[in-house]
Amino acid sequence: MLPLSGTSILVTRPLHQAGKLVDRIEKAGGEAVLFPAVEIADVEDDARLMELLGRVREYDIAIFVSANAVEKAFGKIGSLPEGLRCAAVGKATFAALEERGIGNVLLPRSGFDSESLLELPELKSVAGSRIVIFRGEGGRELLADELKRRGAMVDYAECYRRIRPANPPALDEKDVQAVTATSGEIVSNLVAMTENWIYKKPIFVTHERIGKIAKDCGFEHVVVTEGGDDGLVDGLLRWFEFGDKAHG
Repeated sequence: MLPLSGTSILVTRPLHQAGKLVDRIEKAGGEAVLFPAVEIADVEDDARLMELLGRVREYDIAIFVSANAVEKAFGKIGSLPEGLRCAAVGKATFAALEERGIGNVLLPRSGFDSESLLELPELKSVAGSRIVIFRGEGGRELLADELKRRGAMVDYAECYRRIRPANPPALDEKDVQAVTATSGEIVSNLVAMTENWIYKKPIFVTHERIGKIAKDCGFEHVVVTEGGDDGLVDGLLRWFEFGDKAHG
């Protein structure tokens, strides 16, 4: 019997990004229940984005905070100029850049968040550099604030927005044994889109920051895993194989 046999796992990522996690869960014997708690949409006014993309050659470094940022940016520009150094916050973003032929991408050695990216030697001495950060609307300011403090000139290229799905699929408590979430916004939307029984389900998240949001929302069992699909699935395997509820 496979380790997740008889277990239904709620997958809350946008549909276009859920495939790999669904595959990993199913290969371990589990049932992936698709329940996208966020949708990725174009920005409503892309005038600022297009103006910035028109002068992207002026920048020394382009930082992509998510795979969505890569997809939306390349959908507008097609390619990046040679000589523009790229950086990715996480593995999925790194892979998205590689798929588009971008090599020599800066990636944190561990951690896979803004704090980890800022620890890279290449971003320690950036005084006078021009840096563009491709991201969704809103989000954390830590990355830009710290790079500015180090003397860089920083612009945001906000190329998508995150919205709560208007018509979520029906969801029954008996069909869910565990929940996965990869952003704080997904956690918040999930709470708004479901009923109180969701708080009793163990929720598996990929960062301490997301875990804190889940706890603040009222989830009783919060498991912080390593990043990416592998981290989520490894956390699920430990929980259901060993009954490890000490994380909560």
